[in-house]
Amino acid sequence: MPAQNADSSRPAAKRLTVLSGPSGVGKSTVVAHLREVDPDVWLSVSVTTREPRPGERDGVQYHFVTDEEFDRLIAEDELLEWARFAGNRYGTPRRPVQERLEAGIPVLLEIELQGARQVRETMADALHVFLAPPSWEELVRRLTGRGTESEEVIRRRLEVAKVELAAEKEFDTTLVNTSVQDVCDELLALMNAPKV
Repeated sequence: MPAQNADSSRPAAKRLTVLSGPSGVGKSTVVAHLREVDPDVWLSVSVTTREPRPGERDGVQYHFVTDEEFDRLIAEDELLEWARFAGNRYGTPRRPVQERLEAGIPVLLEIELQGARQVRETMADALHVFLAPPSWEELVRRLTGRGTESEEVIRRRLEVAKVELAAEKEFDTTLVNTSVQDVCDELLALMNAPKV
């Protein structure tokens, strides 16, 4: 493909937006709504070693891979970040993110704290947004109300959530998830704001 001049024929590269917050805060719900409101936002689909939940499809919610395949992705530096969470590994494929950012497409990563910290190390200009619950009690209610996980998994998630909440100050900005619509509006405004 011929090289393009750095002029108006090539869209300006976008800044990566990282959305993180404790398990159960509603990240997936916010992201799903945001994609309905603005389908131009590209959501990176993570790879994971965990088993699919009922209704999940490979390549849609996650790319489901074996431990061996995940090891290969790490060894070949094909992941922008990766983390172990609740006994499974999750990671963000590097190439699709870079290609879309360079093409001027807004990219959103919905990842856990450990991964967000890795992205800050490798992509310093990324915008890091922390999604916080209205209260601790509400977070507990959301996590226990899912009905998809064992008591032991919920207990571990709550322990991790305390650590994640304490890391809020590491982020560029915080949005409190009291209303999915309001959070989507605020997140889109942040994503579309010019780079400072």
